[in-house]
Amino acid sequence: MFDKTMTFSMDDSEEIKLKQTLTIIYDALLQKGYNPINQIVGYILSEDPTYITTHNNARNLIRHIDRDVLLQVLVESYLKN
Repeated sequence: MFDKTMTFSMDDSEEIKLKQTLTIIYDALLQKGYNPINQIVGYILSEDPTYITTHNNARNLIRHIDRDVLLQVLVESYLKN
């Protein structure tokens, strides 16, 4: 029943849009004086949107990102570099 490996895929335009959105969120957190990495990790682990500031609509933007997709892009980016 669960003997097959699930696969994830996303096209380049989706990945570009995700990176642009994450950059906006990162910048908004930085502008408000937060450590963006810590705040984004807190959000990913808890799915609690209060880790993300409302500045520049960042909290609303992050709610539209699927956490599984975000993790995929982050891990892929880390391992490529």
